[in-house]
Parts: sequence; C-alpha cells; structure tokens
Amino acid sequence: MTTEGALLLADEVDGVLTLTLNRPDQFNALSEELLGELQSRLDAAARDDALRCVVLAAAGRAFCAGHDLKQMRANPDERYYRQLFAQCGRVMQSIVNLPVPVIAKVQGTATAAGCQLVASCDLAVASESAKFAVSGINVGLFCSTPAVALTRNVPAKKAFEMLITGQFISAAEAVDNGLVNHAVAPDQLDAALDALVQTICSKSPLAVRTGKAMYHRQRGMNLSDAYDYAGQVMAQNMMAEDVCEGIDAFMQKRHPVWKGR
Repeated sequence: MTTEGALLLADEVDGVLTLTLNRPDQFNALSEELLGELQSRLDAAARDDALRCVVLAAAGRAFCAGHDLKQMRANPDERYYRQLFAQCGRVMQSIVNLPVPVIAKVQGTATAAGCQLVASCDLAVASESAKFAVSGINVGLFCSTPAVALTRNVPAKKAFEMLITGQFISAAEAVDNGLVNHAVAPDQLDAALDALVQTICSKSPLAVRTGKAMYHRQRGMNLSDAYDYAGQVMAQNMMAEDVCEGIDAFMQKRHPVWKGR
C-alpha cells in the first residue's frame, strides 16, 4: 500500500491490484495529478505478466465527482482544456486496453468523468446506494468525453437522456441499462466484489487475457470481419497448453491446473 496522504492508493495481493482514488474531501475529483497517478499505475500494470485483475475503488462517500472544476476554472485556456481532456482520454483508453479485466467497485456517487470511469471499466459492482449521472449539462457543459464511454455501455436513448438532462439514475437503473453488472446492499459490496474477482482468477490467465483483447477489438468491426478475426483468435487459443489441460480436466472430472500458456 502506498503512503498515507497519496492521491492514489495501490495494493496488490495474489495478482489482484486494487487502485483506490484517495481524495475523499474533494469527492475523488480527477485532478491533473490524480490522472497522472492513474496513468502511471495503469502503465505499470500493463507490463505485469503476473497480474490477474485490477479493482478500481474509492475512499470516502463518493466514488468520483468527475473533473476537478476548481482546477479547471483556475486555468481558463482552451489549450489547457484540450490537454486535460486528452490526458483523461488516455487514462480511460488505458483501462480498456489493459490486458486484464478492470472492475469498478462503486460505493458512492459517480458523476460526469466519474461515471465515464465506471463505464470505461470492463465490469462494475455497485452499492445499492450509489447514483450515477453525466451532469455537466447542469453547469452549461455537455459531457462530450464521458459520452464516448457511456454510449458504449448504455442504450442510445437512455444515454442521451442522461447526457441532455444531467439527471441521476439509481444503481438498480444502472444495472438495467448495462452500466453496472451488479447492485448489492452496501454491507455486501466487498463480498460481491470478492466473488467476482475470485471467479475471474479461477480461470486460465491466458484465456482471460486473450478474451479481453478479442472482445474489445471485435466490437469495432463489422459482422463478417468480427467472425473472421474471432475464428483466428479461437484457433490460436486452441493451441495453448491451458486449453489442453482444461479439456482433459473436464473429461476427467477434476479441477484444471493452469499454466498460463
């Protein structure tokens, strides 16, 4: 775990890296500095062959209130804003491009770029008390960059309603609309997250990494190209030692012993 007072806490146990946003008094707003810390940690995680899963969590009552508006107002320059949104976009894309699954653990409110952060993760588990919004419209700013991630999770009309009204949706609505996988009682959040993490970690590391990369790449293809690409990936995957072990274990009615290759 990093030292107390850090903007981002990091803790890795048994191949599971937990990154915790640690600006609770600022509702974990994404300052330039916090985005920089996130980018650095994600870059290091991408190089860690032993990593199995990443959990993105937050300290305090809120998950993330989006960009740091105070910092943004202190720098009224279009070039600055372009650089800031590009920096944020790199972080979001790094989450998507990370070789292993990233799970958002949402204990509180996630707004604007905070909602974008949830949408950018591969999976999300939320407390039933959590709420979600892309609320920039309320201060005259359409949440254009959060819209990129949101519209890749939420059906078109619901996404646009959220973007154009700035209204909150509940954790239950977030589940119904595909933004969150599971919404549980606040005291069950840790258990629900642990169950999902352990399920992922019980699978072949090679299959998980292959699957995440394939899943995200094929989403941008037309149907024919997606099937051609998926067939190639699956054929290559079939040649792995883990697949031989997995099939043998299934036929022999035993648990597989993964080698990660």
